Amino acid sequence: MKSYINIHDLGTIPEAIEKAIALKEKPHAHPSLGKHKTLVMLFFNASLRTRLSTEKAARNLGMDAMVLNLSDAWNLEYEDGSIMNLNTAEHVKEAAKVISQYADIIAIRAFPSLSDKQKDEAEQVLTNFAKYATVPVVNLESATAHPLQAFADAITVEEFKIRKRPKVVLSWAPHPKALPQSVANSFVRMMKELDIEFSITHPEGYELHPKITEGIPVHYDQEEALENADFVYTKNWSSYSDYGQILSTDSNWMITQNKLGKAKFMHCLPVRRNVVVEDAVLDGENSIVIEQANNRTYAAQFVLKNILETIS
Repeated sequence: MKSYINIHDLGTIPEAIEKAIALKEKPHAHPSLGKHKTLVMLFFNASLRTRLSTEKAARNLGMDAMVLNLSDAWNLEYEDGSIMNLNTAEHVKEAAKVISQYADIIAIRAFPSLSDKQKDEAEQVLTNFAKYATVPVVNLESATAHPLQAFADAITVEEFKIRKRPKVVLSWAPHPKALPQSVANSFVRMMKELDIEFSITHPEGYELHPKITEGIPVHYDQEEALENADFVYTKNWSSYSDYGQILSTDSNWMITQNKLGKAKFMHCLPVRRNVVVEDAVLDGENSIVIEQANNRTYAAQFVLKNILETIS
């Protein structure tokens, strides 16, 4: 593995899932693989699980980890030929190459603007770092994708499934803020690679990118979609067609125990209680969100391990 930009960088996904689960059983089996290697993590947006799980994964492999929280403090320029006489002080061409001298792997988290669809889909931050960096790049969540989360999700489904071909449903839920489509996009892409019965449910107007959901059943009746589900993955996302907008805050789409039935409840976290999902579900025995979050470490560790084996 040269870099981890999207889920297809995993290679054969069922095999990757199996190996990640084996790695989870012996997380300290390769303590010297990353010796004298450094992971630099660039956070253009705040993080809890992504930062801590990836740092733990690096340390399990013997790597040093450095974190740079950028926020609005470091305004990079991404356009070629630009005259930098406004608020950008450094071009990504220099920044990526300089950081590559300090890092053996660069990991990047950068959210979308949710205002300019064309720029967001161009993945300006991730694409430019991958272009100009001289070391491998890992996607910690970008404008349109969250492949580490999707990998952890797939590990979780494999661990908790009780029948060979489970029914998995991705359900939209209300949220007071406009959120990216990245988690949902990568989850859909990942579920397409698994031997499952998969469908999506959301209100009209919340259709994801049609190329991503091509061939996947979409239901506008949530309760009908959730019937007899084995896993219910709940996530909010803003409108793709009316880009970045909140078209509905209908509280009837909140996940309740009655809707969930016997299914396992999944969410990438953080989650707003009694808005996205009621307390009875999150605190109930069918909630596996904590186990799901734990698998973020082993998803990241599998990726880092495979990159280290390539560059060592």
